[in-house]
Amino acid sequence: MLESIKKSNNTNELHYNLGNTYYKKGYYDKAIEEYKAAKGVDEASRQYNLGNSYFKQGNYDEAIKHFNESLKHKDDPAARNNLELAKKEKKKKKNKKQNKNQKKNDQKKKQNKDQKNKQNKDQKKNDQKKSDKKNQQDKNQNGQKKQDDKQKGQQKKSDQKKKNDQQKEGDKKKEDQKKKGDKSKGGKEKKPQDKKGDKSAAAGTPKKQKMSKEEKLKQAELKRLLKKMGGKKAPTMMYQMGSGKPKRDQDIKPW
Repeated sequence: MLESIKKSNNTNELHYNLGNTYYKKGYYDKAIEEYKAAKGVDEASRQYNLGNSYFKQGNYDEAIKHFNESLKHKDDPAARNNLELAKKEKKKKKNKKQNKNQKKNDQKKKQNKDQKNKQNKDQKKNDQKKSDKKNQQDKNQNGQKKQDDKQKGQQKKSDQKKKNDQQKEGDKKKEDQKKKGDKSKGGKEKKPQDKKGDKSAAAGTPKKQKMSKEEKLKQAELKRLLKKMGGKKAPTMMYQMGSGKPKRDQDIKPW
């Protein structure tokens, strides 16, 4: 190779030979530069080598392009074969890229789904906590309400019992007082009192009363009868008919 390069008097051939050297060494970038600068040599070979250099880089679009250019100048089976290989590799690369992108998208979807599931799970957990807390609060409130109602009921019963006891005690006192009063009445009954006028009669002491004119006449007549009878005492009934002796200074004229 070096001998061919040294013998190359043409600059284009020199670039072409350098390109072949770099290609064999695996320096495809430098090989491509030299092949592009080697215009004027066999165009079919130059395009073919450019196609091979791009194929080695994995740039299948450029490889296909240069293989087609080579076939325009010469129908070479090697160029045609490499063209088909470049197309297949391009399709394979495209599918691989699509698969990679699909896999990446699937992975991303899976991550999003997992994240969403996690969020839903956390939300459900938080909702459950809130529900449990609310249920506990309601339970505590109901328990407190029942306890308050129970205390109120007990207090009400206690108040009612106290009231009933007071009522019974009051009724008992009234009953005792009534029995005591009945006993007192039964042991010592009060005698009926006489009227004021009857008191003096019951005692046997006549009460002086103002005499009417008729009574005065009767008294004078009685006195006259007593004198006529010689001072004899009259029966008790005679005294009871009158109410007393007439006064001396009264001018009595019985007849």
